[in-house]
Amino acid sequence: MAKHSILETLNESLRKDTLTSISVMQFPPGQVLFSAGEHCRGLPLVLDGSIKVQMTGVSGQGIVLYRMGADDICTLSIGCLMTGRGYRAEAIVEEEAEAAIIPRGLFDRLMDQSAEFRLAIMESYGKRLDDLMLLVEEVAFRRMDERLEEWLLARASHGQRVLAITHQELGIELGTAREVVSRLLKELERQDQVRLARGKIELTGLAGKLAPA
Repeated sequence: MAKHSILETLNESLRKDTLTSISVMQFPPGQVLFSAGEHCRGLPLVLDGSIKVQMTGVSGQGIVLYRMGADDICTLSIGCLMTGRGYRAEAIVEEEAEAAIIPRGLFDRLMDQSAEFRLAIMESYGKRLDDLMLLVEEVAFRRMDERLEEWLLARASHGQRVLAITHQELGIELGTAREVVSRLLKELERQDQVRLARGKIELTGLAGKLAPA
């Protein structure tokens, strides 16, 4: 049975109808849940795992918009369901995920019949919009070398000393070109802050910045 906080906003009758209309599905790493241009068939409720939503421009350059984990709702799907437009980005499973989808017709019914459900959906949408505005601010106004170092330090703070990631993938994380990432990483390597290998970045001197004085 699907367990998700958004379902707890429904009264007993609507919750029962919803649980009988949705099915829980498993998705392996690397699976594309939806692609740009596709029409939304329903609202995904993430029960477990990790899914990233990213956008790719006409130049081929991409950026990760947000990630979804346990108990998250796909914000992009909310927008597509409310406007009737297709997706502008794609969702890719990073870690084996479990999710359920509320079909479009049922979503419309829940939005119409449950004020609590509708409020929770809009709150989720608003929070994600705030996060996306912060992302736009970072991409538009912060120096890329600062953002790169901050991204690496954030991983080091969680105990990661060797990152299995390519320069292309890191460019997508930061919304910049692979060549820019490679140039900045080479400079960090020259400063003995990182050690580079194929598909890996070892945080050497950079990780030491987290050590207590």
